Amino acid sequence: MKTAFLYTENFMKYDLGENHPLNPVRLKKTYDMIKKYNILDFYVEAKPVSEHDLYLAHSKEYIEAVKTEKNLEMYGFGTPDNPIFKNIFESSLYYVGASVQCSGYSRAFNISGGLHHAKRNRASGFCVFNDCVVLIKKLLEKYRRVAYIDIDTHHGDGVQEAFYTDPRILFISIHESGKFLFPGTGDTSEIGIGDGRGTTINIPLAPFTTDEIYLDMFRKIVLPITKDFDPEIIVTQLGIDTHYLDPLSHLYLTLKGYGDVIREMKKISKKWIALGGGGYNLETVPRAWALAYSIMRDVDIDFTKIYEEESKEVKKYKDLGTNAKYFADVTYKNLKGEISEYFSI
Repeated sequence: MKTAFLYTENFMKYDLGENHPLNPVRLKKTYDMIKKYNILDFYVEAKPVSEHDLYLAHSKEYIEAVKTEKNLEMYGFGTPDNPIFKNIFESSLYYVGASVQCSGYSRAFNISGGLHHAKRNRASGFCVFNDCVVLIKKLLEKYRRVAYIDIDTHHGDGVQEAFYTDPRILFISIHESGKFLFPGTGDTSEIGIGDGRGTTINIPLAPFTTDEIYLDMFRKIVLPITKDFDPEIIVTQLGIDTHYLDPLSHLYLTLKGYGDVIREMKKISKKWIALGGGGYNLETVPRAWALAYSIMRDVDIDFTKIYEEESKEVKKYKDLGTNAKYFADVTYKNLKGEISEYFSI
C-alpha cells in the first residue's frame, strides 16, 4: 500500500517568530531526511484548505477574526505561545489543507499537522486552527468509526473537546500528566459524556517516563481498547516532544522507543493517517518523523548507532524512573475503574 507524503514549501510560512519554539525548519529537515534515505513513496503537494472546511472545527466569528486580524486578543492571540504573526490566516490554511487531503488516501502522513490544541473559538498552544478536528469530520463522511490516537507529550485537549459527546470517535491521548505540563487536562476521569461516555481515554504519565513504561501502557491499554472499538481507519498524532532531549517536556523516551510505539500502531489498522504535532529539538524531529514514515511504508531506517548512543545516555538517569513507574501503575488502576463498563483492559 502506497503511503502519501504531504508537503509544500508554503509550510515555512507558518512562522511564529525567530525565538518561538515551533520552528518550521523542522518540517523541511524532515522532508530532506526522507529524501536522503530514499524512502519517499508518493509525494503530494499540499494545498490550502477551503474556508468552508474550516467551519467543521471553528465558528464563523473566529475564522473572520483570524482572516481580518481584528480583535485577535479576544481569541487567545497576542501571547508568547500564540503571537500575532505575518500572514497568520493564509499560512494556517496549508497545514489544515494537507490534513484534509490526507482523507483521500488510505495511508498518508502530514508532518505539518497535528495542531491539536486549537478550540472552536480560541487559539491555544501554538495552534491557530485544529486540523485534527477538520480531518476527522471529513473522515466521518466516509467512515462510521474513527480512532484518534495522540502520543504528543501534551494532552490533545482541542480534539477531546470537539468529540467529547460523539460515540463514533475513539479518542485516546497518552501524555505527560496535566499536573506537570500544559494544558493541565487529560485526567483518567475524563471519559466523555452523554452518548460519547466511554469513548474518551486519557493516559497521564509522570516526568521521566521511559520507553519500557510507555510501551507497557500502550500495549495493555491502547491496543486492546482499539481492537474492541474496531475502527475503520485510525488518525494518529505523532508528536515527538516525548523524547528525552525535547526542551519543553519531561518524558524520557528515546528514538528507538518512539519507533517501537509507531510499530504498535501499525497493528491496529491498515487504513492510517498520521499527523505531526509537537517536537522542538531540531535534530530529533526529522529523525523521528522520517522513521515513522519509513515504518508506515514497511521499510525501516537503520538508526542503530543513534539507538545505542541514546540508550547509554538515558541509563545515567534510570533511577529517576522509579516514581514514573508508580505513577503509571496508579494511572492504569484508575483508568481501569473508570472505563470498566465500556472496555476491558
